Amino acid sequence: MFKSKLSHFSSLLRQRLSIGPVTISKRGYFQGPCRAYFKTLKPRPLSTSAADTAKGEGDKQVKKISVIFIDKDGEETKIMVPIGMSMLEAAHENDIELEGACEGSLACSTCHVIVMDTHMYNKLDDPTDEENDMLDLAFGLTETSRLGCQVIAQPELDGIRLALPAATRNFAVDGHVPKPH
Repeated sequence: MFKSKLSHFSSLLRQRLSIGPVTISKRGYFQGPCRAYFKTLKPRPLSTSAADTAKGEGDKQVKKISVIFIDKDGEETKIMVPIGMSMLEAAHENDIELEGACEGSLACSTCHVIVMDTHMYNKLDDPTDEENDMLDLAFGLTETSRLGCQVIAQPELDGIRLALPAATRNFAVDGHVPKPH
């Protein structure tokens, strides 16, 4: 029954598109009149990262917010961050020294940032239990500490100031050798 409905659907589709029989070669290429149709299609790259979608297509303007990173020496770097991008991604794209050893998978605390303004900190979503667990491992933890991978650019965060701590705890790099029990 399914096969008959499928063949009925394909014949209707061929009538609508005015194409002949469609076959696929051994190598997976389309054969027949539809091949010319597929050649006219413009290839589009597939990406799900915020950085690629933030570039926009055509005339679409992507909203960005201003973010100021303050490094351990007190030097400020102002960048524009697309809405929806994490502060970790934004820092990496702008050559700001925010480590992010786990690449944003919430498995370390090396992207620890300190929100400088309490009113901005209060605009953030509450940290999850998993983020709090990782923050417990962070160097120089403060009341306004967050993980950069969990702070996502939103319009209400325009002008946020994020300080980078003087050091991070990356057990894989810092020479930590686990001892057997």
